[in-house]
Amino acid sequence: MDLGAITKYSALHAKPNGLILQYGTAGFRTKAEHLDHVMFRMGLLAVLRSKQTKSTIGVMVTASHNPEEDNGVKLVDPLGEMLAPSWEEHATCLANAEEQDMQRVLIDISEKEAVNLQQDAFVVIGRDTRPSSEKLSQSVIDGVTVLGGQFHDYGLLTTPQLHYMVYCRNTGGRYGKATIEGYYQKLSKAFVELTKQASCSGDEYRSLKVDCANGIGALKLREMEHYFSQGLSVQLFNDGSKGKLNHLCGADFVKSHQKPPQGTCLLH
Repeated sequence: MDLGAITKYSALHAKPNGLILQYGTAGFRTKAEHLDHVMFRMGLLAVLRSKQTKSTIGVMVTASHNPEEDNGVKLVDPLGEMLAPSWEEHATCLANAEEQDMQRVLIDISEKEAVNLQQDAFVVIGRDTRPSSEKLSQSVIDGVTVLGGQFHDYGLLTTPQLHYMVYCRNTGGRYGKATIEGYYQKLSKAFVELTKQASCSGDEYRSLKVDCANGIGALKLREMEHYFSQGLSVQLFNDGSKGKLNHLCGADFVKSHQKPPQGTCLLH
C-alpha cells in the first residue's frame, strides 16, 4: 500500500471539515457537492474488499429516489448483495476520517480484516444520469487506481444492472453474461415466461406503462424494448425529455402522495 500516493490523491478529494455521514442500507446519500471525498474513499474501500474476498466488487453512484441535486454511493458484495454489515462500519469510519487520520484508518481496516494487500483487486462501476454522477464516478476510479486495483466502468446503469454484473462476474458466467445485452436477454426472457403463466389474457398483458421518473430507467428501457417478443408494447412516461429527476414522479412520490405521477395517464 503506497501511503504516500494515497495521501497525495486524498488531498485532491479533501473532506469538508466536520462533515459526518452514515453508511446505511442505501449507502451514503447527501448533497452532491459534499461527496467527492466519499467517492474517492469508497474506491479505496472497494479495492480492500475485493482483495479480502478475492472477488469483483461493485460501486454504484446514485441517490435513487432522492432529488436531482443529491447523489450517493453504495458498494455491492460478491454475490450481488448489499455490503456486509461489518464493512458498512468500515465505510462510515473511512468516510468520516479527517485527512490526517486516513492512513491509520486504512491500515486498521486492512489488519482487522486480514486483507492480503498483494492480492489482485477488480471493481466494476456504474452511475445514474444525475449531472454530478460522471465526475463523482471519476473520483471512485481515482480511489481504485491509487491502490492498484483494476476496474471496468460500465457508465450509465440502473442499480439492479450493476448488481447483476457483479454476480455474473463472480460466478464465471454461469448465471449470465456480464454485459448489458446479457442482462436484457435474461430479464426479457423471464418476463415473457411470467406472462405465459397469467390466468387471463388480453391487451393488458401486452402493454407495459412505466413511470421513468426522468432518470436512468427511460434510457435503459428504450435499449431493452426490442428484446421483448410476443408484441409487448412499452409506453414510457417522464422519460427525461422534460421535467426534473424525481420531481412530482417516481416511486417515493407515488407512495408519499398516494396519486399517479405527473405526466402519466391513469395506470391500470
